[in-house]
Amino acid sequence: MKKNLVLNILAISLLFTSCKKDFLDRQPQDAYTNSSLWTSESDAAAALAGVYNGTSVTYGNGNGWADGLWIAYLDCVSDNAYSQYPWEGFQAYGNGTVNPSTGDASAYIYTGITRCNFFLANIDKTPMSATDKANMIAQVRFIRAYQYFLMNQLYGDVPLVTTLLTPEQSLVLTRTPSADVVKFILSELAAAAPDLTAANNSGDGHITRGAALALKARVELYTADYKDCITDCQAVMKLGYALYPSYTDLFRMVAQANNTEIIASVQYVENPSANSNGVLGVMPSNSMGGWSSIDPVQSLVDSYEMDNGKPITDPASGYDPTNPYANRDPRLAATILYPGAPFYQASGVVGQLAKTVSYFDPLDASSPDYYASGNNTSPSGYIVKKFTSNLSDFDNLFQSGLNMTVIRYAEVLLTDAEAKIESNQIDGSVYADINLVRNRAGMPSVNQTVYNTQASLRTLVRNERRVEFAFEGLRWFDLQRWQTASQVMTGIVYGAKTGTVDATTGKYTITGAPLKLETRTFAAKNYLWPIPQSEIDLDKNIKQNPGY
Repeated sequence: MKKNLVLNILAISLLFTSCKKDFLDRQPQDAYTNSSLWTSESDAAAALAGVYNGTSVTYGNGNGWADGLWIAYLDCVSDNAYSQYPWEGFQAYGNGTVNPSTGDASAYIYTGITRCNFFLANIDKTPMSATDKANMIAQVRFIRAYQYFLMNQLYGDVPLVTTLLTPEQSLVLTRTPSADVVKFILSELAAAAPDLTAANNSGDGHITRGAALALKARVELYTADYKDCITDCQAVMKLGYALYPSYTDLFRMVAQANNTEIIASVQYVENPSANSNGVLGVMPSNSMGGWSSIDPVQSLVDSYEMDNGKPITDPASGYDPTNPYANRDPRLAATILYPGAPFYQASGVVGQLAKTVSYFDPLDASSPDYYASGNNTSPSGYIVKKFTSNLSDFDNLFQSGLNMTVIRYAEVLLTDAEAKIESNQIDGSVYADINLVRNRAGMPSVNQTVYNTQASLRTLVRNERRVEFAFEGLRWFDLQRWQTASQVMTGIVYGAKTGTVDATTGKYTITGAPLKLETRTFAAKNYLWPIPQSEIDLDKNIKQNPGY
């Protein structure tokens, strides 16, 4: 029954199934055919909505990379999480066993690119103001650039297609060198930025200048172009963005979804249709109506500092291994539901929380969340709390209107800090950037007597990114660009230690060893994903990535 349900939701999301027309750019069979489509501005707006609906940035309707499922699931191919169900498409990428026949977790990106190319090839036909037309074109150029950013990160060299192709042309493509794809992405974002609205005050999720500059800074950070990265970060900082006051509420307030911190996000509507955010349904455990598909691991839990700003490995931190979740960085409790953590059960009244607190107990064999039951429970003993902590009606887990963040202002701050650290431009602004992020979460400012060298600050900002952006789809890209996956993605993956949870107080008493999830291997080839064999069979000009 579980597998059938998952296959149904994955068929809706179009994320994890293998398809012969995913990797190469082929015009979809349902492409626009109405010759009158471009006769008015409202037609152009409808076509623009179609671009958003089929791509990965906003208006997520479960179509391709627009679905927020992808953002969260990507942590499962990093050292943050474990994907317990192989047929969801990510487990093999995480444990290093992926091969060209495994499937393609990146399905349908090129369908979105084709929609962008279709729009750009036809928009000039529309009678409308030059300013509005330029803005629409800029939005689509951003979306196309974002698609290529994702493809380039995952595969390296990819076919760079900027025009509509015939079926015959799509079968003789070659892979464009990665450096040229990056050059295209950066030039598109630079060209789009001036024609975009500076910041999104309407709350409709449309792409803005801030999004273009922030994505450009991200790409520049990833490619070690620190000078331009800093310039673009500074430009974003002048556009009026600010951190949302509460880290916890940032990921659970539907009414504040488009607040001053959000630069780009996947937009959802709360209803039973495919326009709702189904990602929330895969996160919680059995007792909450979820599937525990994305399971946080011990390595991530250990990365959260003590609330005094010291890592748990520091003998002076005050860390107590018998009470491991006490006095930790508040982002731990906001992000992960751990044994003994308080949570609210459904009250039976839609929209209202229960009056009493329950405590998460994945360690009791009689619990509906027992880690070893195999009944939609987490084998790590941890589940994702981020995004789901205010859901009172668990029957609507798959119908949430909560948006999924693609880019937010905290990333810009930490990107600016990292670029300055890596270029050895360490000044007060580096500490100011990091302190803004830490202080908002309830953490103390950086201890400058400890973190006062490039090496120590590098360690700090890298860990800060990990805990700040857990389950926001950035961790794998960080490991990839730092080339550290070979260090952290090898060996046994552990979960929580076995023990007992007091049902009245939530006290967690450790009695046994850590739960073992899987053994991972990582080879240099795994920094890029394999090209699906089905694509190579279709186009003999497409060559496989090295090692596969």
